Amino acid sequence: MKHHALHVSKAAAAAMAGLLWAGAVHAQAPAPLPDYPKQAITVVSPFPPGGGNDGVARLLAQELGAITGQSVVVENRSGAGGNLGTAQVARAKPDGYTLVMSQTSVMAVNPRLYKNVGFDPVKDFTPISQITSAPLVLVARSESPYRTLNDYLEAARKQPGVITYATPGNGTMSHLMGALLSQKADVKLVHVPYRGAAPAITDLMGGTVDMLITSPASAEPMVAAGKLRILALSHENSIGIFKGAPTLKQAGMEGITADDWYGLFAPAGTPPERIAYLAQAVAQAMKSPAVIAKINSGGSWAVGSQPAAFKTRLQEDTVYWADMVKTAGVSLD
Repeated sequence: MKHHALHVSKAAAAAMAGLLWAGAVHAQAPAPLPDYPKQAITVVSPFPPGGGNDGVARLLAQELGAITGQSVVVENRSGAGGNLGTAQVARAKPDGYTLVMSQTSVMAVNPRLYKNVGFDPVKDFTPISQITSAPLVLVARSESPYRTLNDYLEAARKQPGVITYATPGNGTMSHLMGALLSQKADVKLVHVPYRGAAPAITDLMGGTVDMLITSPASAEPMVAAGKLRILALSHENSIGIFKGAPTLKQAGMEGITADDWYGLFAPAGTPPERIAYLAQAVAQAMKSPAVIAKINSGGSWAVGSQPAAFKTRLQEDTVYWADMVKTAGVSLD
C-alpha cells in the first residue's frame, strides 16, 4: 500500500518534470506517414456531453485537428459507467481512425467491479498517451458544520448510518474512496450515488447530502464561488484553488490514495508507427499554452506521456485498484 502512495507522488513528480521540460523544448509537429492520416479521426468519449471526459476529448480533438490536418471528431457513446463506448472501441478496426478517451475508473476500476465490462483494458487496447492527472476532492457546503474531514467523521461516529456522501455513480473511484474512508475511519457512512457530478452538486448545495467525492474539475466552479469547502484531496499534487488543501494522509487516513487520469487509447493491433505518430501529435497538442491553462483551471495537470510510460501506469493502476476493490468489499453486476 505504502508503495503506491509513493508511486503516485513519483508519477506526479514525473508529470511536473515533463511540464517544465515541455516549456523548454518546442515540440515538432510529427511528419505524416505516407498512408496516415488520410481521413477524419474519431475520438469516442464514453460519457454524455458536458462532463469532464467529454470536455478533455473536445479540447484535445481541436488541437489534433490542426496538427494532423484532418478533422478529429468527438462522438459521445455513453452507458454502463463508460464501459459501453470503451467496449465498442475495443472491437473497432485497429487502423488509427477510431480512438477512445478513457479514464482511471473505466480502465482500472470497472474491470474489477463489474462481472463483465466487455473488454480487457490491457489486452484489448494500445495506450497512446496519458492526458491529465488529478486528485479526487472531498467537498462539503461552506455553511455546513464540517470545517474539516475530522468534523465530518466525528458526526458520523455520533450518528452511525445517518451521515451521507454523494458520488457521481455506483462503482466509480469516488464510491470506492468513500467505502475505503468508512473502513479506515471505522464509521458507518451512507453512500448516495448520482448519475454524474452535476446532480450530486445540486443536492449537496440543497442540503440533501452531507459531502461529495468528485473530480476537481466538477467541484471547481462552486469552490471558486465560495459555496463549497474542500475537506480533503486524495493526493498532494494539487493546483489552482486546490493548492495547499489538506490531503487524506494529513487527515490521518494513511494508505488511501487515488489519481484520476484521462488517457487516449487505440484498439490493440493498431500499427505501431500510427501509435507513434499519434503520441507525437498528442505531445505537441499538450504543449499548447491554451490547453495547459484550460486543464490547470479545472484542477488537473496536463501530462502528454509517451505510450510506454502510459502502459506502465495502466498496469500499475490495474493492480492497485484490484487490491482496493477487494479491501473496500464493493462489487456490482
